[in-house]
Amino acid sequence: MATTGLPAIHPGEILRDLYLEPSDMTPYALAKKLKVPRTRIERIVAEKTGITPDTALRLAKFFKTSPEFWMNMQSSYDLKKQASFLEEELANIEEYAMAG
Repeated sequence: MATTGLPAIHPGEILRDLYLEPSDMTPYALAKKLKVPRTRIERIVAEKTGITPDTALRLAKFFKTSPEFWMNMQSSYDLKKQASFLEEELANIEEYAMAG
């Protein structure tokens, strides 16, 4: 029951590959600009932790995007990972059929 056929892409990969590397910015430099601990950004780009609403708001402001852009990426990633994990269990759930 994967949400799409595409692989789950961690938002940290997007942040690293499409935002930090092209602008030659380090996670430390971004953390300073966002006024957050350096470890927060380092863990996100290392794909060890996800993006929180607080971080999404800060990234949106800095990169002139929307917080929803970052949160939707995180939600999509979380759903795909969980769907993969629960694939067999979800396959055994009978779908509800409405009368009518």
